[in-house]
Amino acid sequence: MGDTASPPGKARHLGTLCLAVVLVLSVWFAGTAAVPSLLAGGLVTRAEAAWLTAAVQLGFVAGTLVSAVLSLADRRDPRLLFLASALVAAAATLAQTQVAPSGITALALRFVAGAAMAGVYPVGMKLAASWAKGGRDGDLGLLIGLLVGALTLGSALPHLIPTLLGGIGWQAAYLGAGVLAGIGGLAILGFRPGPLLGTRPPFRPSQMLEAWRNRKLRYANLGYLGHMWELYAMWAWVGLFLAGVLGGEAGQAGPWVFAVMAAGAGGCVLAGLLADRWNRASVAALCMLVSGSCALLVGPAAMLAPALAIGVALVWGFAVVADSAQFSACVVTLSPPDYVGTMLTVQTSLGFLLTAGTIGLMPHAVSALGWHWAFAVLAPGPFLGAWAMWRLRGHVAPA
Repeated sequence: MGDTASPPGKARHLGTLCLAVVLVLSVWFAGTAAVPSLLAGGLVTRAEAAWLTAAVQLGFVAGTLVSAVLSLADRRDPRLLFLASALVAAAATLAQTQVAPSGITALALRFVAGAAMAGVYPVGMKLAASWAKGGRDGDLGLLIGLLVGALTLGSALPHLIPTLLGGIGWQAAYLGAGVLAGIGGLAILGFRPGPLLGTRPPFRPSQMLEAWRNRKLRYANLGYLGHMWELYAMWAWVGLFLAGVLGGEAGQAGPWVFAVMAAGAGGCVLAGLLADRWNRASVAALCMLVSGSCALLVGPAAMLAPALAIGVALVWGFAVVADSAQFSACVVTLSPPDYVGTMLTVQTSLGFLLTAGTIGLMPHAVSALGWHWAFAVLAPGPFLGAWAMWRLRGHVAPA
């Protein structure tokens, strides 16, 4: 029987960690939040707008690989790594206000911000897991769900900033996110790791093919790739979709975009609770069936009524990220102990590489199909992922 008592200070320290992640992760979609103003002013094309987000994804992949190869989170105090990474991301994001909104310099700064996130998001998961409770009353799924929920809120936050800092123009999202990231980095100094903080097994390139050779890991990774095919493309483009649905001035849809993306925070927490009590793979499959259906329905809903489209988008935002934490949890539980670090690195790197492609795919889908059907190209990903996780369900214990 698991120990139901929580270590002293657990709630306070997890709250501090989640707050820090929310604030720092605001830099991730700062470029996306600036896009409506940039497009309205004729300063970028849709293809250039896609690269403002894709550059962050590619930077994150590069940062994750470097961090894994050098074992930075194990060789350095993870709180100080978090702080340093947050300050680099803040500086790169603030510098974005001083350069042309598109072009090599702008993309390079977005790449640097994404690379710095490799010292924030994965490190944050390591710190959250240090407070996990084992046994039948285990709460790893909930803790990782809380951390992903914080990432979701942080990713949504830039869409509110232009409304709050009206009159500044396209620089508002970058300015606000940069300041918040600096504050979030400093906030981590108030966090204390839990009793289970330890080193992760090293990254060994020779083990990478095990992610495909091992049938259970193959299903977990297929599920994750299906999830990532949809998630970041939806987050990157739902703002422009809702702006078209609602009409009006550039940025008017910002509060609704925030609401749609922030709904995923609640989905992460609920899915984490269910996964710890039911079955991780089944929870993930259910979430992907719902989100894939929303990808098919949100465009046609806009043809019927704007309110209906917003309703479908809110459900989509709730479901599209709710399953995120469970893919990592599945890999941790299914991998041999000395493979865990390599398998998590492979999973994360492949997933974020894929997102750069689907983010770039969406402008072409909009040109060919229009907004009413463009999001349908994202639906095959979660449907494939749901199939893979359903096949995996018999191999994954609730906790």
